[in-house]
Amino acid sequence: MTSEQAFVIGYDISHPRRLLRVHREMCKHASPLEYSIFLLVGSNAAKDRCLREVDALIKPQDDDLRCYALPIRSFQGRIGRASLPAGILWTGLPAAIA
Repeated sequence: MTSEQAFVIGYDISHPRRLLRVHREMCKHASPLEYSIFLLVGSNAAKDRCLREVDALIKPQDDDLRCYALPIRSFQGRIGRASLPAGILWTGLPAAIA
């Protein structure tokens, strides 16, 4: 049985050509939140496969690749005036893990 989890994957790539290759590869596995920050929702095996594919493209002495597991159940809060109509709650996470 594989359970899905959310992972935030970010990178800092020093060479523009490698940066483009890594971005293209990441788009195959995860959803971009920012240019170099991605949300991967999947199993540990899917996360490991993604990291292996990207690791083959980078130079560890020059580049940085990081992956953080998000807590399965966590508190989400917002301070300030609501920007959405009453009754609508946007978590910013895919429905699979919201």
